Amino acid sequence: MGQKVAATNSFGEQINEKNAISSAAMKEKYTAMSVTDTLNTKFTGKVQEVCKVKGCWMKLQLEDGEETMVRFKDYGFFMPKDIEGKKVVVEGKAYVEEMSVADQKHFAKDGGASEAEIAKILKPKKTYGFEANGVLILQ
Repeated sequence: MGQKVAATNSFGEQINEKNAISSAAMKEKYTAMSVTDTLNTKFTGKVQEVCKVKGCWMKLQLEDGEETMVRFKDYGFFMPKDIEGKKVVVEGKAYVEEMSVADQKHFAKDGGASEAEIAKILKPKKTYGFEANGVLILQ
């Protein structure tokens, strides 16, 4: 059933690169979505940041400086904390949400932001989210 992958590169459900869209194509899909919309998809992206506490979320780079916050289905698996800069494939549900100030501050703290950076978070923002049922680290 496709390419055999070393277990250390695969997290959650076994997935592969087949039919994965680019991060640029994913950004276009996100732009067309409204808050509460969901889309089952698979895309390839570069890891910008990983939760430094236990690997329970990661941020993937999209186009134009945008990013998507990836969480893991039912918190059933976590990512290594040292994969910034690596290319991954994620499969699951993309969604758009409005993130509260409290949640933004929580994630900033988990990501290692300074108190000064956290203090600058003052208003809710529209964010791109993704619930992955599987992740494959490519490089």
